[in-house]
Amino acid sequence: MMEKPALVILAAGIGSRYGGLKQIDPVGENGELIIDYSIYDAIKAGFEKVVFIITRAIKDDFMEVIGDRIAKYVKTEYAYQDLNDIPKGYKIPDGRTKPWGTTQALLSTKALINGPFAVINADDFYGASAYRVIYEWLSSPRPVDGKLHFAMVGYRIENTVPEKGSVARGICAADKSGFLTSIVERTLVEKTKMGARFSEDKGETWCDVPAGTLVSMNFWGLDEGFFKTAEDDFPGFLDVNLKSNPLKCEYLLPTEIGDQLKAGVTDVKVLESADTWYGVTYKEDRPGIMAAIEKLHTKGVYPKPLWR
Repeated sequence: MMEKPALVILAAGIGSRYGGLKQIDPVGENGELIIDYSIYDAIKAGFEKVVFIITRAIKDDFMEVIGDRIAKYVKTEYAYQDLNDIPKGYKIPDGRTKPWGTTQALLSTKALINGPFAVINADDFYGASAYRVIYEWLSSPRPVDGKLHFAMVGYRIENTVPEKGSVARGICAADKSGFLTSIVERTLVEKTKMGARFSEDKGETWCDVPAGTLVSMNFWGLDEGFFKTAEDDFPGFLDVNLKSNPLKCEYLLPTEIGDQLKAGVTDVKVLESADTWYGVTYKEDRPGIMAAIEKLHTKGVYPKPLWR
């Protein structure tokens, strides 16, 4: 019998981004954080286990602000991302203080995962439908053909770009069967009336992106087969990147999955969400997120307060 899907939450960087967990700004009227809504939606979709990836440095604060509260509603486990967890034979460069990115973070959960799992960012609001579609996919049988079969929740680009300012987005292409063929990172994307546009020359020229184009927001459906391939690829990543960017290079999940696609060992089903994605890219984003979540409470999508 296949184990029920788990939800893995990438939270190791949350302390550094916010200057300490106690400085995380609530987005709900009753003090709810974005992560509260993610876990609430996941439980409603059927997830019964959450694995938080954190660092030991933020453990006490994380437990106080998030973990102890969430543990009342769902089984919770913890994995710890550590700078020193790299393949044998490699050394930490002098002056390196940050861990090695989201793929290395995910490898820290290997002992806790025995089946399919979803992966999300701790500080992104994904919407309820994303959890429903990924849980259904993770709970369904997949072909036994020697390949790894993964999934990604894609969002319409116009539902992920703020009204003002620019962002980076991974623009996706899929074949006629809905399988991912590529993700191209665009680092300067802004909203337009028609959808969005991006520039590759610091705004000198722009290319339109049609409304409805799907982008990746780092919401993946994987299984334990991911770990061996990622472990096997880690030395190659270090061989290249320790030479070019030893202090800041990151072994990122979208890049690793893209490399697996190119190698032909993986396919990725693109699952679409019509919900609006929210994240705190700029300080000015927070009032808009709070207003949007308040509307969801008013419509009855979420109870008030969220946890009762």
